[in-house]
Amino acid sequence: METTPKYFDRDISWLAFNELILLEAAKESAPLLERIKFLSIYSSNLDEFYRVRMPVQMALHHIAENESADGITEQSKPNLQEARQVISGQLDKFGQILTRQIIPSLRENNIHLFYNEEIPEAVLTRVNDYFHSQVMAFLQPVDLADDKAFFPENNKIYFLVDLEQDGKERNMILNIPSDQLSRFYSLSIDKTQYIIFLDDIIRFNLDKIFKGADIKGCFCIKITRDAEIDLKDEYSGDLSEQIEKQLQQRDLGLATRFLYEPGVPLRILYLLESRLNISVDSITEGGRYHNLKDLGQIPVRIPQFNNDEWPSLPINEINYKASLFDQVKEKDLCIHAPYQSYNTILRFFNEAAIDTTVEEIYITLYRVASNSRIVNALISAARNGKKVFVMIELKARFDEANNIKWAKKMKSAGVQIVYSVSALKVHAKVALVKRNIDGRSNYTGLLSTGNFNETTAAFYTDHILITTNRDMLREVELLFIFLLKRKKPGPEDKIDFKHLLVAQFNLQSRFIELIDREIANAKQDLPASIMIKLNNLEERVLINKLYEASQAGVKISMIVRSICCLVPGVADLSENIAITRIVDRYLEHGRLFLFHNSGQQDLYMGSADWMNRNIYHRIEVCFPVKDKDIKAQIIAMLNLQLNDNIQAVRVDENLNNIKVESDAPPDQSQKQIYLLLKNKMQEPVLQ
Repeated sequence: METTPKYFDRDISWLAFNELILLEAAKESAPLLERIKFLSIYSSNLDEFYRVRMPVQMALHHIAENESADGITEQSKPNLQEARQVISGQLDKFGQILTRQIIPSLRENNIHLFYNEEIPEAVLTRVNDYFHSQVMAFLQPVDLADDKAFFPENNKIYFLVDLEQDGKERNMILNIPSDQLSRFYSLSIDKTQYIIFLDDIIRFNLDKIFKGADIKGCFCIKITRDAEIDLKDEYSGDLSEQIEKQLQQRDLGLATRFLYEPGVPLRILYLLESRLNISVDSITEGGRYHNLKDLGQIPVRIPQFNNDEWPSLPINEINYKASLFDQVKEKDLCIHAPYQSYNTILRFFNEAAIDTTVEEIYITLYRVASNSRIVNALISAARNGKKVFVMIELKARFDEANNIKWAKKMKSAGVQIVYSVSALKVHAKVALVKRNIDGRSNYTGLLSTGNFNETTAAFYTDHILITTNRDMLREVELLFIFLLKRKKPGPEDKIDFKHLLVAQFNLQSRFIELIDREIANAKQDLPASIMIKLNNLEERVLINKLYEASQAGVKISMIVRSICCLVPGVADLSENIAITRIVDRYLEHGRLFLFHNSGQQDLYMGSADWMNRNIYHRIEVCFPVKDKDIKAQIIAMLNLQLNDNIQAVRVDENLNNIKVESDAPPDQSQKQIYLLLKNKMQEPVLQ
């Protein structure tokens, strides 16, 4: 008899989250383009999994097979085969959703997406004209027999063309230029829209490319490569230069997946394996079309195929004729993005840049928007004579190049730029403005659950607190003073954080204390409960403490978006723990921690997931919410999400996503949160 594991595998649990994305695509009640968007997101997520996590699984599998297993712990045990089986089942489901639901629904609306079928004569003239006038300019065939080495780029799609010419067999590689041209060609005839894959346009015209050849076969292929950047722990040179050099090598990484269309002859697969230095373990049969994340670009523009709009709500408590800094002296303000407008955050930095009382600005930046107005405000502030200190994280995966670009611009404008050390990321989301008011320092700060990024703020749910609480902001200042040292915290670095929870200092120990207090209350038969919302949950010390709390009778409700290694609902272990997942139009991103504390309700927010990396290898900041109105509002939002019976699922002890069955009225929590904030809007104060 199989026993329930004490911990879920992190990668298998993430794949279970990605399956939720597929479930959204399968919902016939959802608007059609939203369903297509979720197929695109699923495919994009899977590509990233193969770039980031599959290399780890492959390495562990190799160690387990070829070396002593002494170094393989339960936590690092490879699950390569299980991961592949899960992915295979999901891809089968993906294909069924696309071919049996999405494409027929499009056709019911006079939109004909050609998928694995011949291009009809009715559209051939225009398709051929498009091929000759637009597509041919980008085609670059390569003969695998040539001495010149062919190196397939990461996640680019190619054709492998098997042909015979002048009595000789040739194996050609032909690029599909979907990064230079649209993946889809669209035309309308007699009120019907026809959409054709760029791949099929090229397939149909192979005889124009390989004139006089006998085409034996044409197969789509794709390679996904390891995205890891190898940074040395101690590096005395310019970290940005080191990362820039590594970025140039990223797309040259080892292949973690070689995807091929069914039908490729084995002899050609063996040839490709040898010529392209592909591991047998990475070879995977796929479908006719790869990179279906491109479905997000499908050229269909019908309003009713999209969600109804939720315009971002103005912050009506703000008087737009008075200084923002002066207004928040009276009462803390919390912005709930993307439900509420992010303009208040932009205004915070814009006012700081020109306010004559502002002397210093401090900020951590993790993922910077590609056209960041926040960074432009920081540049203006420096040019306006203010001291601007920016801790910018250059190691934010897939955003390194953009962050380096902005770091250079800020540095040239006089901003003091500090990079973290190679093996320690700064993931905290905090900013501090110091003003001189009548000779005294006046503090105003931003403490956030998400990045200071106006682009992601449009679809990530986050909470940004604007406060003048001097106790908290003095600790923010102490943190920035430490970050200036560019070092990992050691035993000698003893900062007495009484209000902030800071990873590497007191975050883990403080969370343990808060859980222990609930355990003590439960043992005295007092009310005891914990509500936690995270993106990811992996770190076992904190998981074990939650298990201990459950066994003591503490009621624990958790909203965990993706990775979840805690196994809920197991007798004598976690029977008092319930795990909820929510996938909806916005990406759930805020981290919230609510402890009952005999009815006093201690609420913390912040940047820290409970992952090994966040607890042991990053600087993170969580902070208390002291304003009673803000606290009540966020607790109301948490309760709405825990009661969601439309977009939420419950995770069971077998890692299944179980649909919420409820007799209660329909409750789509994101919609209810939007309405909650809309209903609480007041008339603006005009003076």
